[in-house]
Amino acid sequence: MNGFACKANFSASDFSFAGLAIPQPTNNTLGSIVTFADVTQIPGLNTLGVSMARLDFAPGGLNQPHTHQRGSEVLFVLYGELDAGFITTDNVLVSKTIKQGEIFTFPRGLVHFQINNGRGPVAAIAAFNSQYPGRQDIATSLFAATPPIPDSVLSKAFQISYQEVDAIKSKLT
Repeated sequence: MNGFACKANFSASDFSFAGLAIPQPTNNTLGSIVTFADVTQIPGLNTLGVSMARLDFAPGGLNQPHTHQRGSEVLFVLYGELDAGFITTDNVLVSKTIKQGEIFTFPRGLVHFQINNGRGPVAAIAAFNSQYPGRQDIATSLFAATPPIPDSVLSKAFQISYQEVDAIKSKLT
């Protein structure tokens, strides 16, 4: 079993989801929101190996650096334009501005991001080759872990002071 049991009784509602149809509010710290359409919202995706998400961005909005440990991603811009990129395992940044109707691919497990550097809102649809791709936000994982990563580790790794570590932690918790 892959973590989700098959349902003995099901209906058409287990195979549909309207949550990607409507833009979601982006009035948060990062100016973006991701709405997932994976097996947790659509039980009928169980064992199919696919899922989707809608991304909405305010001007300046960021989908912070993160990874999907269980799936690759293809991003399609519905309207607006995004600067998108990923970092290879050789620490090479691969990035491009993608416009309405264009796609950009993010390989499984690689750190990647999107930012709206334009003046208007942006919406995009992501497709994944996993029913539950997962997501790990890099900054949150490092600076808001429970129990916390020792300040000495973060200070040395990022070559910043303990006070700077504490300032970052206070913004993420």
